[in-house]
Parts: sequence; C-alpha cells; structure tokens
Amino acid sequence: MSQATEPLIVVGVDGSNHSKEALRWAVRQATLVGGRVHAVMSWEWSTNPFSLGGPADGDTVVGGRRPLSPEETSRVRLIDVVTETIGENPPVPVHSRMVQGPAAKVLVEASGAADLLVVGTRGYGGFKGALLGSVSQQVTQHAHCSVVVVREKSDS
Repeated sequence: MSQATEPLIVVGVDGSNHSKEALRWAVRQATLVGGRVHAVMSWEWSTNPFSLGGPADGDTVVGGRRPLSPEETSRVRLIDVVTETIGENPPVPVHSRMVQGPAAKVLVEASGAADLLVVGTRGYGGFKGALLGSVSQQVTQHAHCSVVVVREKSDS
C-alpha cells in the first residue's frame, strides 16, 4: 500500500485499445478517490532472431533527429499514447514510467507501492479468443494490491 496521502493507481499501458481503456478507467477512478496515476509501460531488448538489427541498432527517427534507442522509442510511444488517450491536462496527476523487463513482472513489482493496479483484458499478443491476456492473468494472480481488469468497450 502507498504511504502517500493520495491513493496511487498503477495502470499498464502498451498502446493497445484495451490498455487505453484501462488508462481512461484509472484516471476516472483516481478522480473519484482523489488519487494519482502512474502509467507504466515495459520494454525489452528484442530477442527475436528474425528481427532487423540488434539492441544497438536504433533505427527509429523522430522529427528528423538522430536514431532512438529501443528505450527512447518506447518512452516517446508511452507519452504519445497517454496524451492521445487522456489529453494534455488530465484531471488528476498522471506520471508516465518506462521500466525495462517483461510486462507482467514490471506490473507486479509496481503493484507493491500501489493501492490499485489496472490492466486491460488483452494487449498486443496472444490470441483473440482468450478471456484474459497472459499479462492480466499473471498480475491478477501475483499483484501486491487489488487489481481491476478493464474490458475494451464494444460497439454493440
């Protein structure tokens, strides 16, 4: 549990529609309880033997500037996703955090300081028919605080 006076809500963000819905839910909940939000995205070095380039090859260019490392690319993506999802001036403090490591491990560790952990049902990966994605399933089993799994809104 957080020792701060404001409840801390940690939300896993990967850029998927499910994680965007989880982020919106976390901000609404933080507004209701007078809390703050930490939007957490994990990143890892590619271990795919078929990927182009290795960890030292950052070939993503933003705004015509030098190539970015995988961590910098992920950081830019996180900021873009958070801003796109909740705007420039959210109603509660929102802090974006990049952490190296597998998503489930990163979120379980972040839950140690949180009052609530929020994740989407599925992110990028897995198969569509799964009830829960592998990350949401792991965090519900191992988190150090309560977990909310938010489903993406359907159009029907």
